[in-house]
Amino acid sequence: MKIAFLGTGLMGAGFVRRLIGQGHTVQVWNRSADKARALEAHGARAFADAAAAVAGAERIHLSLSDDAAVDAVLEPLAAAIPTTTWIVDHTTTGVRGTAERAARWRARGRHFIHAPVFMGPANAADGTGVMLLAGDPAECEALLPHLKSMTGNVVNLGAAPERAAAFKLLGNLTILGLMGVLGDVARLAEAMGIGAEDAFSLFQHFNPGATLAARSARLAQGPYLPASFETTMARKDARLMLEEAQRGGVDLLLMPAVAAMLDAGIARGEGALDCWAAARPPGMLRTAAGRG
Repeated sequence: MKIAFLGTGLMGAGFVRRLIGQGHTVQVWNRSADKARALEAHGARAFADAAAAVAGAERIHLSLSDDAAVDAVLEPLAAAIPTTTWIVDHTTTGVRGTAERAARWRARGRHFIHAPVFMGPANAADGTGVMLLAGDPAECEALLPHLKSMTGNVVNLGAAPERAAAFKLLGNLTILGLMGVLGDVARLAEAMGIGAEDAFSLFQHFNPGATLAARSARLAQGPYLPASFETTMARKDARLMLEEAQRGGVDLLLMPAVAAMLDAGIARGEGALDCWAAARPPGMLRTAAGRG
């Protein structure tokens, strides 16, 4: 196929090399032209103009920075993109922006699919990792074989195009949250006179990630009794962590918010419940209150 790829940063460049390796003709464009030209060594055709890059393409893929960048690149091309050409956006974008964009391009009679990814540059080049997909079921089904060749796993999230954007944000929140957790682990270790590398050796033996699915299920649906880790006991442990950090002259960044969340649960009378009950968002609390 003749494919256009707009946005050839680390992720985009990996995808381009993958597509070229599969025998496709790939035309590339990037705001920083040198990044597009660098891919000519791998067999891509680089263009200084996005309109020239998409000319004759059967599929247009995008890997850009945000909603504004996607619209800034795509909107001027509206008249130049044939109705038979697929537009596949891999950019991490907002939920509202994605829904509005999909509706706008559908009103123009174009095929627009949002397919964000949980993939690093190496995954993009190797065809591994996870790609999310949402949109018109028939269009997603037609596109699926092509997307499967780009990634190890394609997860279809349904007809609403904004669902892929929403789930990408949920996944990235988890990744960034882990960064916050590990940052506090390193800070607490420092306060207690333990080096970060030494502290992280714990995870060679203790893998809290293995329980992520079970813990998230308990948060979502309970049961919160019998408790495996009471909220009052979790709050005691949080107090000990904060005290040790303070004693060592170090400020924890994430744990104060967790302690406040546990305090709120205790104030609601949930001290004897499993601590995951304290993490419930407002909607779940209202539902629980409505059930009496």
